[in-house]
Amino acid sequence: MKRLLAACALVAAFSLAAALGTPGPAAKAVAAHGVLVVRLEGAVSPVMDGALREAIERVERERFAALLIEIDTPGGLESSMRDMVKRLLASERPVIAWVTPSGGHAASAGVFIVMAADVAAMSPGTNIGAATPISMQGAMDSTLARKVTNDASAFARTVAAQRGRNAAWAERAVREAISASETEAVQLHVVDFIAGDEADLLAKVEGRPWRRGERVEALHVRGLPVEHVEPGFRQRLLGHLADQNIAYLLMMLGFYGVLFELQNPGAILPGIVGGICLVLAFFSLSTLPVNAAGVALLVLGLGFLLAEIKVHRHGMLAVGGSVALALGALLLFQAGTVHVALPVVLGGTAVTVAFFLLIVGAGLRARRLPVRTGEAGLRGRLGTVVETLAPSGRVRVDGEVWNAMADAAIETGAEVEILGMKGLTLRVRPAHKEG
Repeated sequence: MKRLLAACALVAAFSLAAALGTPGPAAKAVAAHGVLVVRLEGAVSPVMDGALREAIERVERERFAALLIEIDTPGGLESSMRDMVKRLLASERPVIAWVTPSGGHAASAGVFIVMAADVAAMSPGTNIGAATPISMQGAMDSTLARKVTNDASAFARTVAAQRGRNAAWAERAVREAISASETEAVQLHVVDFIAGDEADLLAKVEGRPWRRGERVEALHVRGLPVEHVEPGFRQRLLGHLADQNIAYLLMMLGFYGVLFELQNPGAILPGIVGGICLVLAFFSLSTLPVNAAGVALLVLGLGFLLAEIKVHRHGMLAVGGSVALALGALLLFQAGTVHVALPVVLGGTAVTVAFFLLIVGAGLRARRLPVRTGEAGLRGRLGTVVETLAPSGRVRVDGEVWNAMADAAIETGAEVEILGMKGLTLRVRPAHKEG
């Protein structure tokens, strides 16, 4: 009886604690679940924003002690960056940003993401900065550039002030595109410390304060298990599509498919593949700082190659097209941000030139060959009479026997010339003998 009463009392205590929001032993165990680690690498894009959103939602849902973001980015879309910063500032759980590995960086939009974390750290051999905004549609006029820069500067100061970081340096990173090494960033109070590895990072994080509104708590991560988030298939696929080399190759494949379909209407498959590749290329380019001049040069180069096939200007248009393709690939993205790898540029240009001059050229030359089938293919051919034409009979042409008719009787064994056909009956006449 006493055991039953004790069990009832324990159940009642847990129920009351749950109703009042007071954490019991089970709740404390959940709160100390561990540290969730997510890696954000590559261009800042909707793909990266989605990965961060899922990680934050899981950290809040499963009550992890903290979220650790490993970041290495050259920058990217401002809209995605702002969404990510808002998620970091509003997160219910503390967030640690770590620029890693050695040789990595947090440039442009990455500066804002690092500064928005509760604790920021960098690996040896990394750098941060150069946050001047760049338009993906080409150069901005002075008024627009000033407006965009002022807006980004104010946002950088706000984010830095929210986390108690160096707001003056953050503004200079936007206005003057300055950067800092890991040691300079610590001295300037842009980040909190340098960490060589994950264990060193968590040891230095232990006990550091984090704030949400008026509430201030200390981070306790020492000895907690660390769980790394593995990206799913969809995230990996979208991440690959956001690569500048993949974007370039998809665009070239799309051009190949569409142009081949236009040259050979009814082929269907090249048009389908080309259309899909172009749509995927447009998605990739939407996440990257595209230079309109680069796209124009690519289109111009393809036009020159197509013209060379049709008008045959002794290779001058082919040379011009090759140069335009190479320059277009090199200028496809804004200078100082991302660029297509040189081997990819050279390989893509060579394959394109070969495609147009060999494959498409061969197809066009084949269209100019004499017709070998149908009435046009039979007209002028010679045959042998196998059944006297009086005036109708039969003739053999290349091993095939046809019904035939002539204006006058022709004996069996005579050679005849085909004038045309009516239905499935050939119209013939005696062949002219030379000499």
